[in-house]
Amino acid sequence: MNKVQDFNEYRAQMNEVILGKQNKVINRLFNLDTNTYAEGALPTRTKEMLGLVASMVLRCDDCIKYHLGKCHEEGINTEELYEIFAVANIVGGTIVIPHTRRAAEYWEALLEDAK
Repeated sequence: MNKVQDFNEYRAQMNEVILGKQNKVINRLFNLDTNTYAEGALPTRTKEMLGLVASMVLRCDDCIKYHLGKCHEEGINTEELYEIFAVANIVGGTIVIPHTRRAAEYWEALLEDAK
């Protein structure tokens, strides 16, 4: 079982199903989401870190995995990541700790896949 590959394949497959239904509102929402993280006044790297903090505070494990992958692609290192975790836990409170555990596990899987 490969956590990273399984997550990415499932996400891609289901996004294809959802977007294939051609619902104008959903397609526009997906487009807005994509464009929000594009390079702008803030670099994509910063936006992905913000997205990760927000996802952790909102306790969305799928969103956390997605933004962890993007942070990894943006060259975030483990020390930076744990500072992101610290911000999320301060803002969100101790309820975020279980999500931090799963995030740490997924980060380790990302690092292992990169070898």
